[in-house]
Amino acid sequence: MIPSHDADARLVALLHAYLAADYRWERGGHWHVFALGEPAPVLEAEYPQAPGFGLLTAWNPHSVERPEAINRRADDELRALLDAGGWPHRPAFARARNRTWREPGWLVAGIPLPEFDALARRFGQLSTLYAVRGGPVRLRMYAHPPAGSGSHPWVDWVGA
Repeated sequence: MIPSHDADARLVALLHAYLAADYRWERGGHWHVFALGEPAPVLEAEYPQAPGFGLLTAWNPHSVERPEAINRRADDELRALLDAGGWPHRPAFARARNRTWREPGWLVAGIPLPEFDALARRFGQLSTLYAVRGGPVRLRMYAHPPAGSGSHPWVDWVGA
């Protein structure tokens, strides 16, 4: 078992990494920014009926690296669920700005927040991004705030 102060330190470090990451989605062969704290006007114009948008991945649950083959199977399962739900989705990714880490995912349009959160939890994700139409992109953390995490205007701690 990881001592709680070590677990808190890991979670705080991951939070800072997520806040500093670069998030993008693809449309028409071009990659568009999905930036924390900013609205998403290009995305809103692309999906004018969608009330919200989220960036979701099935890779590396709880930010623990897994073999690519396992991640790809999980990604195929997630994509099948998005297709079955009828939610439009486009390729997306998150990456460290220094490009030492990159993780593929999906930008999903029109998915209600409860269903989005359920998929994030199903695939063991520690964080996702979500924006309500007209609002800023927010980081959703599927954990309780650890000691030392502070507060941030674009972070929602939604529990484990």
